[in-house]
Amino acid sequence: MPFRIAVVSNLLALNRDWKIRNLSNLDAREIRVLLNIGSYMPIKSADIAYQSRLDSYTVSRAVKKLLELELIESRADDKKKNVKNLLLNEQGSILYQCIVKAMHERSKQLESVLSEEELQQFYTTLEKIEHKTEQLLAEQALTLIGEGADAPADQKELIRWYRKSSAY
Repeated sequence: MPFRIAVVSNLLALNRDWKIRNLSNLDAREIRVLLNIGSYMPIKSADIAYQSRLDSYTVSRAVKKLLELELIESRADDKKKNVKNLLLNEQGSILYQCIVKAMHERSKQLESVLSEEELQQFYTTLEKIEHKTEQLLAEQALTLIGEGADAPADQKELIRWYRKSSAY
């Protein structure tokens, strides 16, 4: 199953879609972060990492590039001045809308192979697989830490994500 999911994921990669790729010079990670900012702004980098399950280093690199390209802005949080919120600026909003439109068209085409019932079942199944995968990886990491292993940052993030999603 993981192999089949990985194959589909690779096929669906945003930078594989020529139509979407032609809308900007952004890498897939930068597009994912831009989409996350546009969908949930104002948003913190840590929240982007959690929602998209990208590691914080990847999000940080994408944010840096989006700031350089002047597609987003970083503003101090009203309550916590040391925390930065990310927002799309006008240029970023225009690109966001173009990408969302192209992705919506692609989604409709992909979803057309499933009935409404199959589509609902598909999304429910994906959610179950996502949660089980997160649980499995976090529990493996916790076991290795319990045995004295020094966990790399990505494994610590998996544990944090698992604990956060399990709290709901």
